[in-house]
Amino acid sequence: MNQRRWMGSFFGGIFVATLFVVSTASAQLIQSNNYKLDESTVGTSGLINSGSANFGINEATGDLGVGLSTSDNYQLQAGSKTDPSPVLAFAINNMASNFGIFTASAPSVATASFSVMNYTSYGYTVQIIGNTPTNGAHSIEAMSTLDSSQVGKEQFGLNLVANTSPASVGANPDNGQFGYGTVVGNYSTPNKYYFASGDTIAQSPKSSGVTNYTITYLVNVEGMTPGGQYRSDQTLVVLATF
Repeated sequence: MNQRRWMGSFFGGIFVATLFVVSTASAQLIQSNNYKLDESTVGTSGLINSGSANFGINEATGDLGVGLSTSDNYQLQAGSKTDPSPVLAFAINNMASNFGIFTASAPSVATASFSVMNYTSYGYTVQIIGNTPTNGAHSIEAMSTLDSSQVGKEQFGLNLVANTSPASVGANPDNGQFGYGTVVGNYSTPNKYYFASGDTIAQSPKSSGVTNYTITYLVNVEGMTPGGQYRSDQTLVVLATF
């Protein structure tokens, strides 16, 4: 009896952050023949001359920069102490997945997870690049149309949501840490799987706290699928958007 096993590296992570440098310009004082305003900032961060040797005042409304106002097209971080530096953070939480032994009589599933956080950009996209499980010259066929698990038919696909078929496996994106991440297109339907190298699989439309994603992989083989060790290496590319 042939044994079909996919072992080894699951994917490696690469992320790219695009940053903009914003220049500043000084402005003339607001003044007339009778009045002059020396403050360089009008508002809660105008702290010049707001004190004496014994007393001081710190205009506090919005000053900590923790207020976030967003819409589909715009976002605003409130407060004078908001850090203007764009940040993109990405982590692969487990580096490898093992399907064990493939069999034509039952599907095989495996999971992996990653996390993304971005700040002061207009969101991010996550792209997957790689190959289907391969043994020598033979590669498991990619699910090029959105489909469910079909036992006895060669299939390789994935999604990023919670599933109940062919098993209770996977999870929806976890946005519990102020995240706005979502799954994209063919990878967002429970119990349906798909794979095309180069696809965008997840995104956030705005600045986002941490979102934890779970990838569910599905493999089916047929009776004539060659036995041996199967391997698939994949890369996640995370890009900040502006």
